[in-house]
Amino acid sequence: MTAGSRGDVAPYTGLGHALSRAGHDVTLVTHGRFERLVAGSGVRFRPLPLDPRAELESARGRSLHRSATGVGKLVRVVGMARALAGRMTDDMLAAARTSDVLLLAASTAPLGQALAEGLALPSIALPLQPLAPTREFGPPMLGVRSWGGLGNRLAGHGVNLAIERVFSAAVPEARARLGLSRRGATGTRRGRVLHGFSPLVVPRPRDWHPTLEVTGYWWPYDGAAQLPSALRDFLDAGPPPVYVGLGSATVPDPAGLSAEVVGALRRAGLRGVIQRGWGGLEASGDDVLTIDDVPHSALFPRIAAVVHHCGAGTTAAGLRAGVPAVPVPVQFDEGFWAARLVALGVAPRAVPLRKLTAEALTAAVRQATGDPSYARRARALADELRAEDGAAPVLDAVNRLAG
Repeated sequence: MTAGSRGDVAPYTGLGHALSRAGHDVTLVTHGRFERLVAGSGVRFRPLPLDPRAELESARGRSLHRSATGVGKLVRVVGMARALAGRMTDDMLAAARTSDVLLLAASTAPLGQALAEGLALPSIALPLQPLAPTREFGPPMLGVRSWGGLGNRLAGHGVNLAIERVFSAAVPEARARLGLSRRGATGTRRGRVLHGFSPLVVPRPRDWHPTLEVTGYWWPYDGAAQLPSALRDFLDAGPPPVYVGLGSATVPDPAGLSAEVVGALRRAGLRGVIQRGWGGLEASGDDVLTIDDVPHSALFPRIAAVVHHCGAGTTAAGLRAGVPAVPVPVQFDEGFWAARLVALGVAPRAVPLRKLTAEALTAAVRQATGDPSYARRARALADELRAEDGAAPVLDAVNRLAG
């Protein structure tokens, strides 16, 4: 069970495929617009009622652009999500009633854990980000800032309380429907948490409880990934281009941002593949091509560098492909992942969206593509990541619960 953007869904399609191949009957429960992601994977699909893109494009969603700080945006998005969370209860409960084990993304965990308790089902939390408080770094949802050891832990607890507030109305109502007290016992441990990122990218914090594990990445199911013929022709017609995409991020001025991006690529003397995404980026010309969603696993290995918003899924896809990155973080945990790419030596610097100009992006792209050290480190890290099997610990945990 997961909710959110494409990046909050795609990794679980590959994990579900691995579980299905091992003999488990798997259903992905998420927004209806993502049903096509499981086509051919052996994973069943059950839709949730919300359309996240429509919500982001609404007046309430556009209000997120008015917040310049991580805290400000978190407050706004919590309020927005809180108004919507209860609409998922009926569908999540119906799916849970036909399940033996609930696997829960961070976006659904508070409500899913209440349903699991009420139905006496085991559950496993499967976050894509390191959300548990630690002294080693500040909460990723607030970007890259560190408040020192104690401050980081306190900030982490604060962010988690804010996330739980999203479900502060939905969880008590669900518990009551299932014959439980409206409030669960405080301080109870919620079992194993298996994180879907690599310890090579974010080492497991030393102060985490033993039940908090880092498995490695869960790669999206791509089937026989194919690129559209127009994109294949463009790639074949010249040197590897630079990919630019902001995924599910929306932006206040798509035309203005597109012009800055194209200007930067042309100043750098590079071709570009621009992903339209939810932000509506678009450009035309012999040296640029605008595309819709395509499998990252098929496109990124043919790219000179990946300019992206640093969502957890796109960050992982770029690392898997072994190509340099230019991070353009927009909000929430994207600043955290951007800092990790720089620290790993696969990106020269971050260019936050609010500070993006053609000049700044030109300099970063030139460095990423012109200095061979970034490509060397990216290839070496990709080789190490491909040796991991992030799905294996989850399969083991599910086998133990199902057995």
